Amino acid sequence: MNFRQALRKTAVGRLLAVRWMGQLTDGIFQSALASFVLFSPERQPDAKSAAVAFAVVLLPYSLVGPFVGTILDRVSRQRVILFSNLFRALTLIFIAGLVRNGATGIELTFFVLLAFGVNRLILAGLSAGLPLLIDLSGTQGRNNLVSINATAVTGGTVFVVLGGGIGIGLRGLLEGQMNANQADGILITLAAGCFLISGLLALRLKKEQLGPLPHEVKKQSIGAAYQEMAAGAKFLYQIRDCFLGITATAVQRGGLTALTLMALLLNRNTFNDPANPESGLAGFAFAITIAGIGITIGAVIAPFGVQRFGRHAWIRYSLFASAVLPIALAFEQNEFFLVATGFFTGMAGQGVKVTNDALVQSKIADEYRGRVFAVYDVMVNAGIVSGAIIAAFVLPGDGVSAVLPTLIAVSYVLVALVLLRPKQFNSDF
Repeated sequence: MNFRQALRKTAVGRLLAVRWMGQLTDGIFQSALASFVLFSPERQPDAKSAAVAFAVVLLPYSLVGPFVGTILDRVSRQRVILFSNLFRALTLIFIAGLVRNGATGIELTFFVLLAFGVNRLILAGLSAGLPLLIDLSGTQGRNNLVSINATAVTGGTVFVVLGGGIGIGLRGLLEGQMNANQADGILITLAAGCFLISGLLALRLKKEQLGPLPHEVKKQSIGAAYQEMAAGAKFLYQIRDCFLGITATAVQRGGLTALTLMALLLNRNTFNDPANPESGLAGFAFAITIAGIGITIGAVIAPFGVQRFGRHAWIRYSLFASAVLPIALAFEQNEFFLVATGFFTGMAGQGVKVTNDALVQSKIADEYRGRVFAVYDVMVNAGIVSGAIIAAFVLPGDGVSAVLPTLIAVSYVLVALVLLRPKQFNSDF
């Protein structure tokens, strides 16, 4: 079965519909949240406050991570995806009410943590279940997995960016009719409805279609989550190819996060008048959109790169390529180089991500896959949070810094040279 047949004649298309609807909604929700927290006229963020906002979004991924794998290896992943979407829709109703009232305290933080935490179950369940929908036998099957992963991640990125654009566009229309908080609240209510639709789309998949397989369902107490995650980490470390690929992905994503914070501050406080946050939001949205296009192209070319060079080599070359434009940005910081850096670093970084996803999915047995993806998530989120923390300490309030992009470039090159040497891998070179 070729790639197109795999999409059209299997349940893969139904799974992608659930994923992409959820990620379109993520874009709408995140644009409203960013507008409320970071681009409100009464709030002018510095690097540390922006990093804290990132950490609040990412913290639940690491806290929930140990339980994600345990849950996904015990109960129907389709049911997990269904009820997680419904729960997230309900959570966003509460967030919308708080935003409309201008609340920025602990209650908003609590519900945001819940919303992003449950999203970890959704994405991990979709990733863990995907290989069960594809015939992985032979070279064609492995190539299909890389291509479908690229399609899933590329489409997801496109829909997140599209959702962000829809959110920003609708907010601009609504602001003429009401104040900013009310506009953001309406957008979040819209996102709640879209999460409900995403949950209902999951009903098109059969209960056991995404696994776990009946003979693999674990019967032990769920209280052993952290011990099982440790077992998953130990198992992953033995599959060295996957462990090194995840490490490279974590470092690459950490650098992208740091660059995102730099782009936010440059657009908010340097390239535009700080007293006009709408211009800053528009500039930041444009930079993210161009980066999204780069990410899309990176995912499209990844299967061809893997076919030509092999999975491990492509991850290594992509990481080298990620370092090129941050070096240029270190020397010249203007809107052109910022956008170009987002485009090329996003494009190369997506080659690392989609190739490594397929590597992990193909090499990890299904009975361990949920727990390994939980470890994967925690490692990548640790890299992202680390990137945000480093940026918070390095960046000044205006976002202008030669040090940060230099650190990012050096980290990429070192990982590619030291960790991703050909002799470190077991196969596929």
